[in-house]
Amino acid sequence: MTQAWLVLTRPDGRDVTAPSEAQMAAALADVYDGKVLAADGGPGSAVLRFGYDDGLMYEMEVSGGGAVRFAEWSDRDCEIALAAPRTMTVARPADALQLWRLMAQRQVAKIRNQPWLSDD
Repeated sequence: MTQAWLVLTRPDGRDVTAPSEAQMAAALADVYDGKVLAADGGPGSAVLRFGYDDGLMYEMEVSGGGAVRFAEWSDRDCEIALAAPRTMTVARPADALQLWRLMAQRQVAKIRNQPWLSDD
């Protein structure tokens, strides 16, 4: 049987396996507060990934200013993108946390149905 996994990469670069909602909320607070900067000095970000040992991986990155990027991959090594990355801006950390809750619950269809920006 395939095992699912969930990993949070905090703005400081540390990984948290199977993060709690409180850990996800704290990472988002750091991103939105601008407490942690990226290595290049730009806004920090946090990434929540979930996937399966034998295949698919999904990732949602939230950056300073509320920029959200959702990507779907064929595997953990990001070898083949299954769709073009989707983006949106989320003004409130609580709204970003709601998206991450969907990730933690493996609700990919609900994530795909969010109001993503078009590629026009």
